[in-house]
Amino acid sequence: MKKDEIIDFLKMQIQKLNGLLSDANSQIAELTARLSSMEGVLTKIDDSLSKEKNKNKGLSRLIENKSEQIRPTLSPEEFSTLEAARSIQRKQRKNNGAKRNMHPEMEVQEHTIYPNDPDFSLDKARIIGRKDENGAYPYRVSIRYECIPMRFIKHVYKIYTYTQGGKPYEGKAPKAAFLNSNFDASFLAGIMQLRYIYAMPVERIVNYFEDNGFSLSKATANGFIKRASELLENIHKGISAAVLQDDYITADETYYKILVPEQKAINGKGVRKGYFWVLIGVKSKLLYVLYDDGSRSETVILNKLANYNGTVQSDAYIPYKKLESKAYPNIQRIACLQHIKRKFLDCGDDIEAKLIVDLINQLYHEEHKHKIGIDEWTAENNLKWRKEYAPTILVQLSDELQRMKSNPNLLPKDDLTKAINYMLYEWGALVDIFSRGDTHLDNNLVERYNRYFSLSRRNSLFFGSHKGAERGAVLYTLALSCKMNNINFFDYLTDVITKTAEWQPNTSLEKYRELLPDKWKEKSR
Repeated sequence: MKKDEIIDFLKMQIQKLNGLLSDANSQIAELTARLSSMEGVLTKIDDSLSKEKNKNKGLSRLIENKSEQIRPTLSPEEFSTLEAARSIQRKQRKNNGAKRNMHPEMEVQEHTIYPNDPDFSLDKARIIGRKDENGAYPYRVSIRYECIPMRFIKHVYKIYTYTQGGKPYEGKAPKAAFLNSNFDASFLAGIMQLRYIYAMPVERIVNYFEDNGFSLSKATANGFIKRASELLENIHKGISAAVLQDDYITADETYYKILVPEQKAINGKGVRKGYFWVLIGVKSKLLYVLYDDGSRSETVILNKLANYNGTVQSDAYIPYKKLESKAYPNIQRIACLQHIKRKFLDCGDDIEAKLIVDLINQLYHEEHKHKIGIDEWTAENNLKWRKEYAPTILVQLSDELQRMKSNPNLLPKDDLTKAINYMLYEWGALVDIFSRGDTHLDNNLVERYNRYFSLSRRNSLFFGSHKGAERGAVLYTLALSCKMNNINFFDYLTDVITKTAEWQPNTSLEKYRELLPDKWKEKSR
């Protein structure tokens, strides 16, 4: 084909395409017009429906006697009674009929409010409604809840001295938290609550105080924490003794970053993991935190439990496993069923793993049918129940584990192999869970309280030294023991620091025993 012929051919194709494009534009214009027409029709239909809905609403209000036009036919007394009934109904409608929380625990201040219109005169006006049986006129109640942030009050005491019969008499100011201090126990308690319950780092506490009108340096705040831990050290020892007297303990350990001296580190300091050991007396509801230079060595926990007589529940960490040996004849160690279960959950969709998980869930299902303390169900009842349901399921578990372990296709490094071996490793301690009626199936209790350490780790970088971590162990012991007993940590510290501020350092631990959270709770009722 020659060049001119090719050009002519391309021109013809362009003309055809232009014609097709023109037809397509015409069709689009036609469809757009139809769409606009349909939108108009739909708008009219929607308007009609809205009018019909409004008519129906009006009719409904008339039928239910809720129309404003009916109100003038009611007497003032009837109208007031109707409004009171509606007010009660409005409070009950929240949360699908549940009653609104009226907060009876709060401080209440009552205020009388009169109309403030410029044309209103109380002397000329007549109140609507009749007096009730107590001689009071009806009124409408409206509630507002006010939040007052942390308040700081400077109390100035003017102390006078007198003489009477040759003997001098001098007034006394309230006790300070410690000698030569201008701060009372509530001030220390406020810092401790923010630090160890709400996991606020010291720097943030200082900023919070500043925002609420009190200037406090970080060094001073750290000094208060140090003094508080010193004042409460004997209570910490008292809790340790009380926990070791409980015949059922749950145990675990958790870590925190500690700033420690290191020769090659910047400024001569580096960060390392330090471990806190956490022991809970399940029956006493007391929690004890042990810190020994951050060591996770078995000697720390084994020395602490050397003379213990009772049951210890834990995971399979080697120091705990040693409690099963003949070296500790008075200790019965039991396993954590959740730790075992997690190993099989980590196997994903493996059918064999799911079979073991289902059998473990059966143990939980049967256990949850009863709860000690409810419907007069006792630990003795629970032990009898465990002897009924547990043996059959445990035999099934044992048979399945042995069958799976004998499978030649199971590789040594498979997750399922590791899970099976872990459960068999813990088998004796697992079975012993059911030898008592008052033990838990798992170690979740202590792990729940370890979350307070986890929360603090996210908010604070580290403890500044081993000494700082030791002080943390003292204060975490008290804070979490209060939490276990549903005690307000601020109220507890304020009271205890005030009472013990002038006690001598050699005061017996027996005297402090009455101030431990479990005893303090009973006396504060």
